[in-house]
Amino acid sequence: MNTENFASKNEFKDEQLYVQFPYRPVVEEQMFFLYQLLSEKDRRLYAATEALKLGHGGISYIARILNCDRKTIHRGIIELKHPDEIENGRIRTKGGGRKQSIETIPNLSESFLKVLKDYTAGDPMDETVRWTNLSHQQIADKLKENYGIIISRNIVRKLFKKHGYKKRKAQKSLSIGECKDRNEQFENIAELKIAYMNAGNPIISMDTKKKSL
Repeated sequence: MNTENFASKNEFKDEQLYVQFPYRPVVEEQMFFLYQLLSEKDRRLYAATEALKLGHGGISYIARILNCDRKTIHRGIIELKHPDEIENGRIRTKGGGRKQSIETIPNLSESFLKVLKDYTAGDPMDETVRWTNLSHQQIADKLKENYGIIISRNIVRKLFKKHGYKKRKAQKSLSIGECKDRNEQFENIAELKIAYMNAGNPIISMDTKKKSL
């Protein structure tokens, strides 16, 4: 993101208002989260209000952080300047409806599956069941860190449903006791996995379940 600071100046009751942008990343995330909760009409008006506060360059900046069309913001600005043109009682425009982030963000599903690649397990009795021990927030954080994709936990839930994932933790009904070398065992497995991958050898993950008689 361009880190150059911009400023807009507006006259308001004999006072001058200075707004610096880009905003801090945490503020951008909060704005995007709020935007997702609004109706289509309220999104237009909210985006337009934020863009007008920033002056020159504000429309492009707000369109980018809210992941919306510049035309949407222009229409919202017209509605703010001419309140009589706002369609009262109608939330969506005729034949309209903004597509959700899960449909509009490029490579979202591909990036989601890459994040879960090393955190996926399954049910040995049902191959259609896949689960992960990562929380929705952890997945959202990894998508942002690794791929620059900012989404809410609600979108993560929809990705879970789309790809047949469940959120759960591995549990054992009976304790097998403590093993002082348990951590070293896992570290050794991780090292072997990396060595085999670098050598181009196949790696097989096997999950077993005791058969009940």
